[in-house]
Amino acid sequence: MKSCSIKGLGYALAKRRVTNEELSTFVDTNDEWISSRTGIRARYISEEENTSDLGARAARMAIDKSGIDPKEIDLIITATFTPDQTTPSTACLIQEKLGLNNQHMMAFDLNAACSGFLYALQSAHAMLAAGQVTCALIIGAEVISKQLDWNDRSTCIIFADGAGAAIVKQEDTNKRMLHFAGSMGDAAGVIHSDAPKPRPLFSEQPYQPSVVCMEGNATFRFAVKAMQEAIEDVLKQAGERIEDIDWIVPHQANVRIINNVCKRMHIDKEHVYINIEEYGNTSAASIPLALGEMSEKGLLQPGMKIVLSGFGAGFTWAGCYIEL
Repeated sequence: MKSCSIKGLGYALAKRRVTNEELSTFVDTNDEWISSRTGIRARYISEEENTSDLGARAARMAIDKSGIDPKEIDLIITATFTPDQTTPSTACLIQEKLGLNNQHMMAFDLNAACSGFLYALQSAHAMLAAGQVTCALIIGAEVISKQLDWNDRSTCIIFADGAGAAIVKQEDTNKRMLHFAGSMGDAAGVIHSDAPKPRPLFSEQPYQPSVVCMEGNATFRFAVKAMQEAIEDVLKQAGERIEDIDWIVPHQANVRIINNVCKRMHIDKEHVYINIEEYGNTSAASIPLALGEMSEKGLLQPGMKIVLSGFGAGFTWAGCYIEL
């Protein structure tokens, strides 16, 4: 079986930056209340761009950083729960925006909520290793703001819009990429965004858009255990200790969740990348956005060992050990 490696990383933000102070002008909250409970002080909200727009911008950056010919790409997976439309897939729309229409490739979406990028990375790795494809563009992109109830401070203060992307290419290498993933469907009601409800035939009843709903306490309890399990599993597969890892890159859901995982696992926070203060929770975009920013800052270097860990609605949870 072939192996693979990450060749380029990119990210994109919505154009409007919204601080806690601005949010508090129309939501019953304030900066201290939000930041003390979540670690968030700002987020980026899309007013015109859709998920495919952000995804395409992140993809272009990843392609530029990788130095590949875009025509080498024969797989696009977009992880999102906020697609532009029900069909066609956001991945196909991104394919069109990148000008990659006249070539043989697969393009599809994957929905594992905030675990989506890690699910997509594992799926792409399997296809690369099997020789089914040779160069994958993996994207996590969300415009969650279009599904938020701006009167519900349990969700509207947390979620945000953004995208991250990675070019992963098949090659003969000793660098390892190891995965873990899990799901627990009986917790589907804890975090959810409903599809349109059935309506009577020819009804004039107006369409009711769905909004994101979340039970915060149940999510918190699950998240800490799930992220710890994912990290421990991939470390066991790799035969590595937590002290041997250069960077832990967690899903940026809530700084208190991250802090609890670090405390339980005795992780030195100097080796944990956290950017939720500026970007909020961008769901499937969270981890690739962080990786793109880290790459831009020169924090990811050849020979490093990194661990990614996330959780999301479903419940879903996942981890990945990568040798750069």
